[in-house]
Amino acid sequence: MEKLKKTFEAAKGNLGFLGVCLLVFAGIFLAALLYERLFMKDRKRLRDTHYVAYVALFSSMAAVLMLLEFPLFFAPGFYKLDLSELPVMICTFYLGPVAGVVTELIKIVLKLLLKSTSTAFVGDFANFVVGCAFVLPASMIYHAKPGKKTALIGLGAGTLVMTIFGSAFNALYLIPKFAELFHMELDAIVGMGTAVNSRINSVWSLVLWAVVPFNLLKGLIVSVLTFLLYKRVSPLMHWGDNKKKARKA
Repeated sequence: MEKLKKTFEAAKGNLGFLGVCLLVFAGIFLAALLYERLFMKDRKRLRDTHYVAYVALFSSMAAVLMLLEFPLFFAPGFYKLDLSELPVMICTFYLGPVAGVVTELIKIVLKLLLKSTSTAFVGDFANFVVGCAFVLPASMIYHAKPGKKTALIGLGAGTLVMTIFGSAFNALYLIPKFAELFHMELDAIVGMGTAVNSRINSVWSLVLWAVVPFNLLKGLIVSVLTFLLYKRVSPLMHWGDNKKKARKA
């Protein structure tokens, strides 16, 4: 209850920022929905009970994994690795891009209810947006022609997009916003990076030596695990689909 109270108190103080977060979510959601309507022939419906159950399951798994964070030796302490994109990626490979966006959002909401925020929502917003930059390209490429080859291409493209977009997003918006909300100088944040890597002496060098390898490492780990796990769990999920079709027939 105390964590929930802290979350609401933090939200009151950052209403403008939360408004931006909602607008970004709406834009990403609409882009994913448009893709599905235009390019996905076997599109699953958001209102379907089967769909909702899987989104809830994978969101819960992702929220738990988001609580398990690991510091990295090459990055300052506010960059911690979690593998919460793994269930999201499996979900979006199965259900489509819209499911990926919704699962990312529910994951963040559940995490905030469980742990509140320690970054004035900046870290949580970053996790959502950069996570979508990873799972959406991968999902869109995969669903264009489902198969092992397109899965690998999609995962590689998702990692690349996440790395490029996430790095620029950190430098141009997230790091300055973090400094603003915490009433800190940018030099102080850069100094936290310098403490772990002497080559970090500016916002862009912080991104180059910390954010870029961070995103590449996360993308690589999640991609490998997704490729190994999805082909094992997808028959179970598609078995449910086949059963449902058989009942209708």
